[in-house]
Amino acid sequence: MRDFGEILEDVERRIAAACVRAGRARDEVEIVAVTKTHAEDVVREAWEHGLRIVGENKVQEAAWKKPASVSGPDWHLIGHLQKNKVRPALELFDFFHSVDSAALLDRIETIASEIGKRPHVLLEVNVSGERSKSGMKPEEVPAVLEHAFAHCPSVTIEGFMTMAPFVPEDKVEETRPFFRRLRELRDEMETRFDAGFPRLSMGMSGDFEVAVEEGATWVRLGTVLFGERPKTKIVRAAEDADETTVKVMD
Repeated sequence: MRDFGEILEDVERRIAAACVRAGRARDEVEIVAVTKTHAEDVVREAWEHGLRIVGENKVQEAAWKKPASVSGPDWHLIGHLQKNKVRPALELFDFFHSVDSAALLDRIETIASEIGKRPHVLLEVNVSGERSKSGMKPEEVPAVLEHAFAHCPSVTIEGFMTMAPFVPEDKVEETRPFFRRLRELRDEMETRFDAGFPRLSMGMSGDFEVAVEEGATWVRLGTVLFGERPKTKIVRAAEDADETTVKVMD
């Protein structure tokens, strides 16, 4: 079995090659190390090998994992954010990749202003139109941006996030139009609002090279770095930090 350093070197080579093909500088792309269902030792390993951003899907998992982990990484929420989880999320995360409505922006603004936070967010766009995916429709983006600029002074919109449809490895090229559309949408919004939206969070373990070629600045990588998610995960109760293992249900 290869050690993590070797795996990361291979991923870095693949990102660098994709940057060369696209005529981009390697430092334009950062890895978000997705540690969903992994224990805190995975965060430590990623940090020790130079990865500086940790991505978690769920607020409740980050609530025990972040305090138990090495200090230093920036923590990003990449999964769906429910309105009733905004307050604890703002205490845990530096960045939110999946804001998908003006109503959620309003909730973030309200809590952020109460507790003195200045969150950075991405608007999640469902470019593919798949019903199974979260995110606003592309045509809804201008109105949400207008709302953010007018009513959410505590929130900084940094860019956009999307997920391409799942495809087999030999058909990964089919994801290209979805990543390209998000980049084009970002360019359109920069012109329309005379504003910069520098971040594009797109590409995961199966399609990150195509995403890099189409302009991704953050690629969300889990399985390609850490292997398949464990069949069990550690859950810590907030009250007493007791540990138990439970079956992964998602």
